[in-house]
Amino acid sequence: MGRTREAGCVAAGMVIGAGACYCVYRLTWGKDENEKIWDDEELSSDTSEIEVEPEKGAKTNVEVGAQAKPQSDIKANAEVRLGLESGPGVRKEAHCESQSGGGLEAKAKALFNILKEQASAKMGKGPRVGNISGNRTLASSLPCPGGRGGGCHPTKRAGSMTNGKSKGKARSKSTRAPPTAWTVRRGKFNFPYKIDDILSTPDLQKVLNILERTNDPFIQEVALVTLGNNAAYSFNQNAIRELGGVPVIAKLIKTKDPIIREKTYNALNNLSVNAENQGKIKTYISQVCDDTMICRLDSAVQMAGLRLLTNMTVTNHYQHLLSYSFPDFFALLFLGNHFTKIQIMKLIINFTENPAMTRKLVSCKVPSELISLFNKEWDREILLNILTLFENINDNIKTEGLASSRKEFSRSSLFFLFKESGVCVKKIRALASHHDLVVKVKVLKVLTKL
Repeated sequence: MGRTREAGCVAAGMVIGAGACYCVYRLTWGKDENEKIWDDEELSSDTSEIEVEPEKGAKTNVEVGAQAKPQSDIKANAEVRLGLESGPGVRKEAHCESQSGGGLEAKAKALFNILKEQASAKMGKGPRVGNISGNRTLASSLPCPGGRGGGCHPTKRAGSMTNGKSKGKARSKSTRAPPTAWTVRRGKFNFPYKIDDILSTPDLQKVLNILERTNDPFIQEVALVTLGNNAAYSFNQNAIRELGGVPVIAKLIKTKDPIIREKTYNALNNLSVNAENQGKIKTYISQVCDDTMICRLDSAVQMAGLRLLTNMTVTNHYQHLLSYSFPDFFALLFLGNHFTKIQIMKLIINFTENPAMTRKLVSCKVPSELISLFNKEWDREILLNILTLFENINDNIKTEGLASSRKEFSRSSLFFLFKESGVCVKKIRALASHHDLVVKVKVLKVLTKL
């Protein structure tokens, strides 16, 4: 009975001693090791490895930071590692190796690691370990960066292994499309022809059929570009007209999509080179003019519309259809940018070459700031165009005998600005000292006609 009691006391003492060792471990060495493992500076690495390899017959010293804690003299051959595998694998490996070693510190350390993993799993953090290939993945329970919540799919990014660490972090790209004012055009469509192909009459008929039946902006754009490129050739200009293509193309003038309107004007512009096609397009010329005046200033749609109107007024047949827009043309001449100014002046010059349009042209109201176009600061092209415009109007006034009927024109009219005010003549004479020789020659030619 005495020996039994003695054995029980020894066993109780060993249990109490083991508990005391574990408490000391948790308060000292384990706490420092926990801080080292979960230090913020070490979280960027993909793998973390902790090894305890005590030498045989000697005490093992483990240094963490600036502290060193002695362990017992018991031989510990176990090796505890974290990393290289998933969470359950790490737990199993630590458990087996701790049992094989038999050391109290190794067992306590393995137990501590198991408890730490369980606590991390409950908190939703999970172990930060990487696989052998160097790929880094996002935890499925965490929201994907750049996405909303956790509903998006993270992408994997492979990095090369350098000293056991992977380069690059997992990133996810937002697939949300940028806001657009109009329908987003798809990147692929099995259109039967290339836009730069020269098509035969049956093929042109197929493209016109597609354009007439579809409401898809992308298909409309491709079909219009294809027809516009083919309309650059004279034999296809006749073919498109004979196939009834002018009304099919012109109906898209009413669309709200500026890209479709621009491609429509470009196709009609190429068709308008043909005199017979102009007879078909004249039905829509007023609509094109109105849209060109009210669309966004200096836009691609406005430039395409002005080019079409310029082609349609090369001859005298349809100029009277646009006489009501003369004040708008001069206002746009003052407000527009460099390219808009040049295109508007080309359009007005077409009217000045028809003496029958002179009275309506010089009687319209124009902004007084229009005189600023005769300054030296403008480049050669603008100066040559404005000088040609003045020269043609001055010649037509003499031809039509309008100088004797000056009382019928108001002080805000083009007639008063160019003929009666005298300011325009002074500006032109100042251009005689221009550095460009071509401008000088043009100025001298204008001055000899005054």
